[in-house]
Amino acid sequence: MKKLWNQYSYAIILILLSFSFAAIISFQNSPEESEQYLKITVSEGDSLWKLSKQYADQHSLSNEDFVNWVKLHNKNTEDKIYPGEEIIIPVSNKILSPGELASGPEQ
Repeated sequence: MKKLWNQYSYAIILILLSFSFAAIISFQNSPEESEQYLKITVSEGDSLWKLSKQYADQHSLSNEDFVNWVKLHNKNTEDKIYPGEEIIIPVSNKILSPGELASGPEQ
């Protein structure tokens, strides 16, 4: 057994480290992405500005940035939203940079 260890110790250590790093990275990235966005169904009387104010404690965007983000990521060019429509909104408390405003959930 000692001969086997001496011959393949570097390969065994490399494989164990690779699996460890892969596990750490997968655990760190998974929950964070699902917590940054929320899919909601628009109710009667809702507007983008009203939703921005309603979820203000869950995002760090100005009302205008929130509206622009929602329009961009829901492929909505108008300011109007309709009851029953499902939209994705940002709900991350971390401050989003301009690059992150343009990127978002993969659709």
